[in-house]
Amino acid sequence: MRYLLYLLIGLMAGVAHAAPTSQAYMSIIIDDLGQSPERDSRTLALPGPVTMAIMPDTPHATDFARQAHKAGKTVILHMPMDPATGPYAWHPGVPQDELARRLDAALAKVPYAAGVNNHMGSRMTAQRDAMTWLMGELQRRDLFFVDSRTSAATVAAAQAQAQGTANVSRDVFLDDDRTPEAITHQLHQGIALARKQGSAVLIGHPYPQTLEVLERELPNLTRQGVKLINLQQMIAERSNLAMPAHGKQGRYSNR
Repeated sequence: MRYLLYLLIGLMAGVAHAAPTSQAYMSIIIDDLGQSPERDSRTLALPGPVTMAIMPDTPHATDFARQAHKAGKTVILHMPMDPATGPYAWHPGVPQDELARRLDAALAKVPYAAGVNNHMGSRMTAQRDAMTWLMGELQRRDLFFVDSRTSAATVAAAQAQAQGTANVSRDVFLDDDRTPEAITHQLHQGIALARKQGSAVLIGHPYPQTLEVLERELPNLTRQGVKLINLQQMIAERSNLAMPAHGKQGRYSNR
């Protein structure tokens, strides 16, 4: 399977996960897409391999997934999980066959999805049995998982790692504070972290302020010693190992 190849490449590269490195990599994911053609188009126009995370219960999900794929961007399913609501949302206590039905329906709404990340999910990603099943199912479908880490109690990445499912975890949220100054600060925090540990995964949203900052700052990354890469490359770079903030010696906590 293609992600096994990515992981082998990453292992052969001997990635450093704590020591400062001369080459720093960054991946950026924009969540909550599919709601507004104007914001979606502006996000799609961002320079470089920015990942488009599309919600299934939005009016433009399918059309935008096709548009983003045609533009050469990585598309992922932004899967609603408790406390998110709606017809696709996963909640604790929902039977496994219903979880499977909702996953199938969500993937059908977001064609060309190469992987999945959680929308909200602070309660759901702490459910060990459900996350174990999900990671096995994603591996069967040759899809990867991005743990948005909306809760310190998440076991999602740990279960992916335990099963060998291709995965990465979010390091920095860009826009919990939506002011341009705060978003710029968070982006610079991501740059510093990438330089320190070799890579950083950032998640933001299609807010006008976030897009304004990224439009201004992304063209400057190379001059700052950071290379923007897609999630498939990040999976290879990290080789399914946890960053220091998420575990010890490459193993995720909450196992």
